[in-house]
Amino acid sequence: MKLRIIAIGHKMPAWVELGCAEYLKRMPREAAVEMIELKPDKRAAGKGGEQVREAEGARILEAAGRDLLVALDERGKSLTTLQLAEKFTGWLGGGRDVSLAIGGADGLHESVKQRADWLWSLSDLTLPHGMVRVLLAEQLYRAWTVINHHPYHRE
Repeated sequence: MKLRIIAIGHKMPAWVELGCAEYLKRMPREAAVEMIELKPDKRAAGKGGEQVREAEGARILEAAGRDLLVALDERGKSLTTLQLAEKFTGWLGGGRDVSLAIGGADGLHESVKQRADWLWSLSDLTLPHGMVRVLLAEQLYRAWTVINHHPYHRE
């Protein structure tokens, strides 16, 4: 199984790059995570948020292909760490690659949410995109440690 984080945005601050790299390098080969950065669409004259979301959404869907798609959305379902570990176990046994989509500054287009197999909310708070990347990478690692009885997570 391959895990992909598909994120709108590039040229992240060094702390985001370092934070993501730290957790992604800890992932085992059987659950390696690839970061796919997609350039954000620009707002131009006459081009509003809906058109930006639509263009970015099309690129997210193209990058995800036939993967099981998890869309990170504030209206999604919140989970505990142990519930995420259960989801992760299902992904490992499911036989499909998994893409986790992080939208741009204007959020995810409705087409991504409709195509998604699951909508996941990391928090009720609005989080900066860089922080979401680091938090997501850490939570994937944490779920893997729970599954493998590694002492990283303490319950």
